[in-house]
Amino acid sequence: MSLVEIEKLRLSIGDTPILNGVDLTVDKGEILGLVGESGSGKSMTALTLMRLLPQASETTGRVIFDGRDILAANEDEMCRLRGDEVGMVFQEPMTALNPVHPIGRQVAEGIRWHTGSNRADAENAARRMLDRVGLPESRFPLTRYPHELSGGQRQRVVIAIACALNPKLLIADEPTTALDVVLQKQILDLLKDLVDERGMGLLLISHDLAVVTEMADRVAIMRRGEILETGETTRTLSEQVHPYTRQLAQASMHVPQRTEKGARPRTRASSPLLSVEGVTRDYSGRRTGFLSRERPFRAVDHVSFEMGRGQSVALVGRSGCGKSTLARMILALDAPTSGDIKLKGETVIGRGEAELRPLRRDMQVVFQDPYGSFNPRHTVERLVAEPLHLLDEKPSPADRRERVAAALREVGLAPADMAKYPHEFSGGQRQRLSIARALITRPALIVADEPVSALDVSIRAQILDLFAELNSRLGVAYLFITHDLTVARAITDDVMVMHEGSIVESGRTADVLDNPRSEAARALVEAAPDLHRAMARRLVQSG
Repeated sequence: MSLVEIEKLRLSIGDTPILNGVDLTVDKGEILGLVGESGSGKSMTALTLMRLLPQASETTGRVIFDGRDILAANEDEMCRLRGDEVGMVFQEPMTALNPVHPIGRQVAEGIRWHTGSNRADAENAARRMLDRVGLPESRFPLTRYPHELSGGQRQRVVIAIACALNPKLLIADEPTTALDVVLQKQILDLLKDLVDERGMGLLLISHDLAVVTEMADRVAIMRRGEILETGETTRTLSEQVHPYTRQLAQASMHVPQRTEKGARPRTRASSPLLSVEGVTRDYSGRRTGFLSRERPFRAVDHVSFEMGRGQSVALVGRSGCGKSTLARMILALDAPTSGDIKLKGETVIGRGEAELRPLRRDMQVVFQDPYGSFNPRHTVERLVAEPLHLLDEKPSPADRRERVAAALREVGLAPADMAKYPHEFSGGQRQRLSIARALITRPALIVADEPVSALDVSIRAQILDLFAELNSRLGVAYLFITHDLTVARAITDDVMVMHEGSIVESGRTADVLDNPRSEAARALVEAAPDLHRAMARRLVQSG
């Protein structure tokens, strides 16, 4: 008998159907990859297993865990089950952790509750578990708080909490989405080692086929609350029997078509669009006690580069390497400690807001989270029109509406969308709204900070196509800040690799990613998930 058997599971919340006859199994020691786009029902399937559903939800069918019907269990039984026999790793560790409790207390809490251990024994068990997930007490004392850790370190704490009591089943819901590729590989390797050591089952929820191919023994493809196809990973993704499986695979490997106009030659321009010269950014050390203070920290260390008009450049590197700090200085949202930044030959540094207006008109930004960058109480018309205040002459209401309508049409949306609010759009559509807002002043440069990292593969393909088309048609230059080498390879002419505040390697994108010379670039390339490479490796392993 399987560890988990889900049979004809249906879930509705109010009058809205969520799951429609889901059938799944997970065996002991097996990794099952559950793949699908946002809204497909992946996370709701996991939450049903944990019985963490909204009050208005109704379920039918059977969810058998280790011989017990979860749907028939009362809350006391589920409280004993959660954390002890079933653990869950959530997508966003900062919201999964309590910000006012130290990490040792949070790992020890479940141990004490389930085993009745005293505080000292629970803390010792927590110490051993944190050491097992790569957070030894010598470097990460139990008294540390979540905000004092990086994203990857926080995710390790969540894994420690989920695995502290050696559960029979571990559910990992998009556990690496926000992490750089090196941290992602470390977390995935850790999960795989825990499965091998402890023989537990792992339900890995993801929209990344490359990650699932690297990890999973079997894969289930989900769409609109239904399982469309399931089977051994290599066979399922090779044969692609269902059209939707084929669609996901094609979107994962999608490369936007760029015209000759869009692919800019890498030549040193007589007057570059953007010039960054010896830029450094230092931060003073934070206070750690009554008298002690950490040493000053250098986030960006003597960075220099140039970008030509219409050029598309990727800035890649691990989390915390200084990419976003550099972007903020380029956008004049932060001042460098030393060095100079010029846009169209004019210095950005040291100017007042009035002097910056024409420069801000020529450079705009697309953020990673479009929903977080919009005021939810404002209409699309008002949101997209926001940058128009940078124009020398204020447009009339009629001209303003026409400019917004034109910007929406350029990104594949309709003028009728002007009256809507952000919550009425999908994630991909909201990112299109972000691009429309960035385009409305006709900038020469757009800084895109992880613009597709949180999107499904099919939506990501659409947004990358849009970036390529706008680059070709309008000649907009892009600085893509990303840790996704697939995006860098797909959409950029050149790439710069950043490590510990410095640019350690740069050149044509294909040259750098195919033949990395620096240690930092090699680490990124080797850790980056790649569907072609993962499939080839699995096929060799299967014989």
